[in-house]
Amino acid sequence: MYLKKLMIGNVELENNIIIAPMAGITDKAFRMIIKEFNPGLVVTEMISAKGLYYDDEKTKGLFNLEDEKRPISVQIFGSEPESIRVAVEHLNSVADIIDINMGCPVPKIVKNGDGSKLLLNLSLAKEVIEAAVSVAKVPVSVKFRKGWDNSNVVACDLAKIAEKAGVKMLTIHGRTRSQFYSGNVDLDIIKQVKESVKIPVIGNGDIKTKEDALKMFEYTGVDGIMIGRASLGNPWIISDIINYLQDQGNYVSREISKEEKVSMIMKHLDLMIKYKGENRAVKEIRKHICYYVKNMDNSARIREKINMANSKMELVKILSQ
Repeated sequence: MYLKKLMIGNVELENNIIIAPMAGITDKAFRMIIKEFNPGLVVTEMISAKGLYYDDEKTKGLFNLEDEKRPISVQIFGSEPESIRVAVEHLNSVADIIDINMGCPVPKIVKNGDGSKLLLNLSLAKEVIEAAVSVAKVPVSVKFRKGWDNSNVVACDLAKIAEKAGVKMLTIHGRTRSQFYSGNVDLDIIKQVKESVKIPVIGNGDIKTKEDALKMFEYTGVDGIMIGRASLGNPWIISDIINYLQDQGNYVSREISKEEKVSMIMKHLDLMIKYKGENRAVKEIRKHICYYVKNMDNSARIREKINMANSKMELVKILSQ
């Protein structure tokens, strides 16, 4: 009933379960792990439009999509229409969908006028969106929040601006910037955004379980859902949600064994080593392992040891113990 294929412009998604862009998380290794569980779409880490404008090599390294299962959405951030235009031109031959970030609440992004700061300047947001759509050869989507704060709720206004400009999909996170990730997500604003436009709307925020996923669909009427932090250390949640929606809510989750988790960690580590080298991979895998071992026996002790490991061999020894 709720699980279905979804058309984003001319791009067909096998299902309407989408993995959110997460800075420092949704890199190539993470995307390849998560795609084994068959989400309809995965979004890259957000990429600086200005970095692409200046042809920065480190920025370009964030969207190495070679050998990955398609489709893939590449997310960009920025508030200068010209750099957005150049970034989109750069990504036309790489991405299946290009997403514009207008929701990131992080201070270092906001202080430059990017991310959720654009919610305070809808005329500039309009220029940014129009600049992207004017040169895009693939569908453009926009991810945004409810508003800057409760006295500045602009989600429906921005949704209409984006639709009129030619955007093909919207993702609404039901919190204001001032909330960051605290408090409860506002399902009513997500519902209002869905009702204000005709293009596909994706609901985002507080989807931690399969039951949360069903509630998002039932209450808001969205066309799809986006899962973020709940997938950290738990890619199995994708299968859980898909099976639950297919089985009309009768599906019972199975417990993931320690052996499965350790095996997945090692697979994740090997992919990170392949793309980033062992030294960097060992450091970056630590945060992922903390999520994988959450709620396991002695998880605090495991995390303590993991954070001191400096090689794959050390990690393997700790995990095997």
